[in-house]
Amino acid sequence: MLPVMAKARRHARTIQTMENQRQIVIALTCFATDNNGRYPDSVATIGSATNWNWQEPTMLTSACRRGSNVNRSMSSYLRPYIEDAGIMFCTNAPQKYKYLQQAWDAAENWDNPETPYPMDPVIGTYCFYWNYTGFLDGQKEPFKGPHGPTGHLGESKLLISDYFGYGHWRSPNAYGSCEKFEDTSVASGTLVSSDFWSFYPLDENTGLDTIELKLHAAYTDGHVERYSPSQTIPMRVSMTSDGSLPYPDSPGPGIFYIPQNALY
Repeated sequence: MLPVMAKARRHARTIQTMENQRQIVIALTCFATDNNGRYPDSVATIGSATNWNWQEPTMLTSACRRGSNVNRSMSSYLRPYIEDAGIMFCTNAPQKYKYLQQAWDAAENWDNPETPYPMDPVIGTYCFYWNYTGFLDGQKEPFKGPHGPTGHLGESKLLISDYFGYGHWRSPNAYGSCEKFEDTSVASGTLVSSDFWSFYPLDENTGLDTIELKLHAAYTDGHVERYSPSQTIPMRVSMTSDGSLPYPDSPGPGIFYIPQNALY
């Protein structure tokens, strides 16, 4: 009975994470309705004024504000529509970030009591792509997340996805995800981030098509779809605001695999 019960619980968590993503899309749609058809600014940035670059798209709170008109916390934009911070967390991840709700409630004023720094970031388990720009390997143009529900030429319709990547500094030479691999270990979180699952390739021939993992992504029209690792393309964090220069491979945030549909 134990394997059957474990499978049922995991299925229930998967249903919940899909519902989480739908709820985030609804919140974004409500925000856009109240703000001239535009989604919030991305908080996945570091720096200020014209001297800034992107951070990994899992950011819920940045280490600093980019400017007076750009908030550092996602909850500064979305808390009127989402009160429960658990909605922003993948339910299949190993463990929820200790201060997730406190950080969500504190918004711009978040300061982790366990660190000596006054402005602490918070790194989550979903990837958030609205108003985000990333470097695409082998592509002429960068990835551009949607600015609003109606979209613009050249913008993706992808809003949220499960985290799935490779080569993150917390698990070098390994795949990582908020969804559990068949053969897995835990990449431990930090004082500013959550745990995620990691999978070390068996050999150099271990490719995306051999990894059994069920991933989910939500789009501007509200639908959430399932995809597999083999149905993804690599995206890297950009060191420039226009998405033209990728972050160095090591040490760094590594590759973020986005669904192929994100480019359509």
